[in-house]
Amino acid sequence: MTFGEKIKNARISLNLSQIELAEKAGISERSIYTYEQAGVFPRKAVIQRLADALNVTIIYLLDNDETDRHKNIDKELFFANAKNRYGYKGVREAQEIYERAAALFAGGELEEEAKDIFMQSLQEVYFESKAEARKKFAPKNRKSKKISNKQGTDKNVVH
Repeated sequence: MTFGEKIKNARISLNLSQIELAEKAGISERSIYTYEQAGVFPRKAVIQRLADALNVTIIYLLDNDETDRHKNIDKELFFANAKNRYGYKGVREAQEIYERAAALFAGGELEEEAKDIFMQSLQEVYFESKAEARKKFAPKNRKSKKISNKQGTDKNVVH
């Protein structure tokens, strides 16, 4: 199935008109029409917004052979969450952690449910660790320092 066909099928399965999908994704109705009918591909950021609006993964939209609408959705959400919280450096770290963890399962016999639990735990640990590191190592923007004025009284001054 092509990109345009997947957009149309996912939209119809959600009972959305082209206008409603356009509003939900923050793009024009004409753009939705051209994606569905003319086989035009949008920019990367628009593909992400379409995937979010249609509740499908980018992989599903871009891979003509992919039939699972939610394949790797947890992975995509993890990366998006890392990017929103910590920017591009955070998403690169998250991708590296995910790739290294995925390598643990290469050729293994572990059930999908066990893999999912592991990956969810990994994501939780990542975000908790980042939050703790931010608390511990973030520079203090405002340091209060006591100084004495001419009258001999102490005063807090913020630098």
